[in-house]
Amino acid sequence: MGKCHRGNDVASVVLDRPSSTPPGPDHFKLWSSFSRASFRRMILDAFRCGGGGRHKRASKSPSDQPPPGPGPVDPVNLRSECERNEKQKKPAGSDRLSELLSLSESSENEEDVRRKEQMLEELKGVVKRLQSSHVDAVLQGAKEVRRFTKEDSDARTTLALLGAIPPLIALLDSEDSVSQIAALYALLNLGIGNDANKAAIVKAGAVHKMLKLVVIEFPNPEVAEAVVANFLGLSALDSNKPIIGSSGAIAFLVKTLKNVENTNSCQARQDSLRALYNLSISPLNVIPILESDLIPYLMNKLGDMDVTERILSILCNVVSVAEARKAISSVPDVFPMLIDILSWTDASGCQEKASYILMVMAHKSYGDRQTMIEAGVASALLELTLLGSTLAQKRASRILESLRVDKGKQVSENYGGGGVGATISAPQASTAYSSSGQSKDRMDDDMMSEEKKAVKQLVQQSLQSNMKRIVKRANLPHEFVPSDHLKSLTSSSTSKSLPF
Repeated sequence: MGKCHRGNDVASVVLDRPSSTPPGPDHFKLWSSFSRASFRRMILDAFRCGGGGRHKRASKSPSDQPPPGPGPVDPVNLRSECERNEKQKKPAGSDRLSELLSLSESSENEEDVRRKEQMLEELKGVVKRLQSSHVDAVLQGAKEVRRFTKEDSDARTTLALLGAIPPLIALLDSEDSVSQIAALYALLNLGIGNDANKAAIVKAGAVHKMLKLVVIEFPNPEVAEAVVANFLGLSALDSNKPIIGSSGAIAFLVKTLKNVENTNSCQARQDSLRALYNLSISPLNVIPILESDLIPYLMNKLGDMDVTERILSILCNVVSVAEARKAISSVPDVFPMLIDILSWTDASGCQEKASYILMVMAHKSYGDRQTMIEAGVASALLELTLLGSTLAQKRASRILESLRVDKGKQVSENYGGGGVGATISAPQASTAYSSSGQSKDRMDDDMMSEEKKAVKQLVQQSLQSNMKRIVKRANLPHEFVPSDHLKSLTSSSTSKSLPF
């Protein structure tokens, strides 16, 4: 079998047989005629690529030139020489521009690296001052931490990794209010947008030390405001909510919110309400919230438009607990207040939250449903199904459905007495006949038809009595809706809202 041996010399292409085969006419070589032709083509290609005599160095002596004729030629060198010649054909301005761009990019990278190194050295100096034994140096370090971490997220991470949190928490034990405030705001800035720092601050025991600063009889208002701000930031992390709630911070936040002594700023009260909302998300904090007598205070503040939606959000978080529902329903006039919020057409968020609270309470308690009906919830719910948002309409329909079931039970009891009412409430699978010869199934159908008529009549009466108010809220003149059209509108709305 023939083998092909190829070296750097193009003239050394040989096809031969194994050495054991005697030479014969089929054993041949490609002699110099073939190699010279190949070499000539390669030389021509080199000249076409610009590899002619104009690239020869004048300093070379004739002895340095390769001998004429066939000789070893390296294709790799020829290819690289062609590439160099192609590059030399480009405009000089293009190469200069590329060099300037690369130089500018490298200088910018070097500048960034230099700036980061300088920042790291400064932060190391800050932590070193925090760990100093001199009080003034520690105070200066806390102020610098607050300054560096105000808007720089990288500085927050770097300072925490360098160990800035423990000395700041230790600074809370200082008797100087200036040092306490500096440490509190430094910790506050360290936790902004950084969950790892929030968790590290709470884990290091900052919550209990913060409470020590405000449980005294007359705490410093500035210190108390800084503590409230820290509780607001730390309570945003889910893992911190149970820890803060069980520490006694809820009582302090409620006290700040009530502001009985009139010593807290408006910002502190707003931060307290927002922190209580964060804490109410955790089911473990519902009982501490109820023990703090927060629910009655919040219910009495429902008329304030500035805080009503936040208050309703807190009530939505706790209403799923039976103790919280009991506390809400025990507040005087709570259902009229919630029903009144359903008519706030310009505050859809408040409508949705108030309808959610009513829906949960109506679903869980028969007594609450009766109280709602007595407070006139049906008309407000029917109005909400017409003018409310999609979510509010859905929740209003669910409340009406629960009220319809109760009304149907009352109608059945009035129609057939206690025994028939029991039969409808808990229908039996049997189809036995009664003593009068009429089947129970047919009696049930008659009772249900009477229920539907009664409920439909109730809904129509409620719609007709409140349609004028609905038209007024829609900014339409009263004469715009004639009486005949009003009757048809109430009939169509009733059949659409409550299908029978």
